[in-house]
Amino acid sequence: MASPPAQVSVITPIQPAIERARQLLFRPFNLATWFTIGFCAWLAGVGQTGFGNWGFTGLNPQGRFPGSPHASGSTTWQGANEVWEQAKDQVMGNLAWILPLAIVLVCLIVALGVIMVWVMSRGEFMFLHCVALGRAEVAAPWRQHARKARSLFFFRLVLGLLGAVLMLPLAAFIGVFVFRLFTRGVPPLAGWLPLIVAGLGLLVVGFGFAVVAKLTRDLVLPIMFLHDGTCRQAWRELLGLFAGRYHLLVLYLLFQIVLGLMMSVIVLVAVIATCCVAACLMAIPYIGTVLLLPVLVFQRAYSLYYLAQLGPRYDLFQTPAPPPVSPA
Repeated sequence: MASPPAQVSVITPIQPAIERARQLLFRPFNLATWFTIGFCAWLAGVGQTGFGNWGFTGLNPQGRFPGSPHASGSTTWQGANEVWEQAKDQVMGNLAWILPLAIVLVCLIVALGVIMVWVMSRGEFMFLHCVALGRAEVAAPWRQHARKARSLFFFRLVLGLLGAVLMLPLAAFIGVFVFRLFTRGVPPLAGWLPLIVAGLGLLVVGFGFAVVAKLTRDLVLPIMFLHDGTCRQAWRELLGLFAGRYHLLVLYLLFQIVLGLMMSVIVLVAVIATCCVAACLMAIPYIGTVLLLPVLVFQRAYSLYYLAQLGPRYDLFQTPAPPPVSPA
């Protein structure tokens, strides 16, 4: 397979992506078009959510540092231990109904997660259809790309299961280590090494899966859209295309961070300019997606124009796109 041309740039797609968003959403402005494309974009991101940063407090079991057995803070730590013991007694005393309830809740959460991944996979192709073809449609792309969306769904499902197999043991180990902090106190300095290794391993594995998910959405999915293949075939094509030149993918991912920061600043400015009214509206499901549609269309179009630099075979915009039509 041919290598990507030398002139592949992360800067070149910016202007055409901005112009694509203008043509699709503002030339002419049609509220029905916004709500239709926004619905597809909302389906594409229905399972995505922000992850809060879990801060680590400097709790010191029994308030003691090595070599200072009477350090302050022992009362606070003993109180925390008492609360922990009471909670544990309550759970053990009601285990007969807590355990079945927990199993049912886990099953429901897993089932809901699978459904959301399926809906997202359908929505991704629907939103890509709207941006690439310049059409505000729902029913047509839902039917037309069902087989490709099913392949994407199974790929994501396997990826999620693999991620769980690799990450859950590390997370469980970290949880057990933290639990022992409450029950046994602070270990010596060398005892922190397993926690550090497990934490770094969790970060590395999580980062790797995040990269795979990002490249799947941005570059693999358009290849599937163009060539009507499976997700695995599209991944093989992408890796073969960039074989020996993976620095282009690294540069693409790094520039995505820059673009993300820039768009976050734009959204923040909009929130401040509207005295947080925009923030309140963005917090409403679907409505927030519609308001963010220019940013979302730009993001989707940017990856398509980046891919188009690799040659006519990867250009979704070879023919002029028709103007946005009324929702079908």
